[in-house]
Amino acid sequence: MSHLSESEIQGLKNKAKNLRIDIIKMITKANSGHTGGSLSVIDLLTLLFFKEMKVNLAQPQDKERDRFVLSKGHAAPALYAVLADKGYFPKEELSHLRQAGHILQGHPDMKHIPGVDMTTGSLGQGISAACGMALCAKIDKASWRVYA
Repeated sequence: MSHLSESEIQGLKNKAKNLRIDIIKMITKANSGHTGGSLSVIDLLTLLFFKEMKVNLAQPQDKERDRFVLSKGHAAPALYAVLADKGYFPKEELSHLRQAGHILQGHPDMKHIPGVDMTTGSLGQGISAACGMALCAKIDKASWRVYA
């Protein structure tokens, strides 16, 4: 990763602060969720999704995109806040966390949520999936990276 300027660092800090607010609102409205786990990972997700990772919003399934696997799936509200802010789905969807008939459930689901590269839930399952993705990229001599 390249060196970040002071203004870039401050911008990322401000974004993370706003995403924390989204997480607290989501979990409070749902009356359910893992606040600590979500808040503990938001700085890392902010840096990855808004500075480091190569993603294509116009083509979320672009084969050349970087992949992200949230191994601790119970921190899904953090990932949801980032994906909504990034533009993968409308921010209004955040107010429907864990509601039947909506896409944002207790753990990330790659079949229903744009921007999610791996369905996770059980602790530890994500890292093995990410290792498999990285091995695939290496075998194919691909340029994309995997983050877990």
